[in-house]
Amino acid sequence: MERTMRVSGEQLADLLAMWRIRVLEETILSLRLDGRIVGSVHLENGQEAIPVGACRMLRPQDALYSTYRGHGWALARGVPATGIMAELLYRRTGVNGGRGGSAHFSAPEYGFYGENSIVGAGAPIAVGAALAAKFDGSGRVAVTVFGDGAMNQGGVTEAMNMAAAMDLPVVFICENNKYSELTPINDMVRNPDLSARAHALGIPAVRVDGNDPAQVATAVGLAVTTAEHGRGPTFIEATTRRIVGHYIGDAQSYRPAGELAEDEKHEPIVRLKKQLTLQGVTAETLDGVEQRARTEIAAATERALAAPLSDPSTAREHLYV
Repeated sequence: MERTMRVSGEQLADLLAMWRIRVLEETILSLRLDGRIVGSVHLENGQEAIPVGACRMLRPQDALYSTYRGHGWALARGVPATGIMAELLYRRTGVNGGRGGSAHFSAPEYGFYGENSIVGAGAPIAVGAALAAKFDGSGRVAVTVFGDGAMNQGGVTEAMNMAAAMDLPVVFICENNKYSELTPINDMVRNPDLSARAHALGIPAVRVDGNDPAQVATAVGLAVTTAEHGRGPTFIEATTRRIVGHYIGDAQSYRPAGELAEDEKHEPIVRLKKQLTLQGVTAETLDGVEQRARTEIAAATERALAAPLSDPSTAREHLYV
């Protein structure tokens, strides 16, 4: 009974964390559609289990580098929702003073070293941070996140090879949502098991269910331990499916009929709710978790909207060439 309560408690925490990301993304979508957020925005609905599971195992000194689909990664890393929303709404109270927007913000004080709009470009940057960690005594492990399409970028392979050759403390996480932008990954590679590429470079690799935060947490925890003990990098392929388009406005005409509806039956929030129900958690408790997330994100959004807009004259501050 005690173990069941402990497991359920951890699972409820994961459910809350995933709901926070889901509601954040839903709110961002609404603000983008009504014009209060402008520009390119990429959502990660359906992929929430990966940042939630991974960030649970990261330590304060660890450095996380995400893709442009990074709102949820920032939130899971501990960046306040108000700061994220204010950044996307170009407010002075944003984590970067409203200068970064959706695809470029960072919050290093929380171990979130930012998104990157160049596909796969976070990998070599993370390897640089891992190389520095070998000399600065920080004990830092660098974590880089990228999609399946980024596996076909030369910079990612070069970064992985360097990390392997030098036994650098870095964790490579591939969010394989089966679509490289609008193209199925199976149409782009002969071997859809992307973890096999890491094995070829001498990097320990594992393929996990990316819709299960517990599986992701276990894999990342082992990878961090491996890295901090000087045994080099690990590659984690987390399989998942996004239940939104690649970008806001994506008509998703490339999806086969019925695929999206099927994916929605197996997305991480639906799955975890079913598991908790089978463990005896009441519908009232589960509804309360969702409502708590909605209340929190609504309050954060209200605070962000009430903040003053960024001063355009500061746009060139903090730029270095």
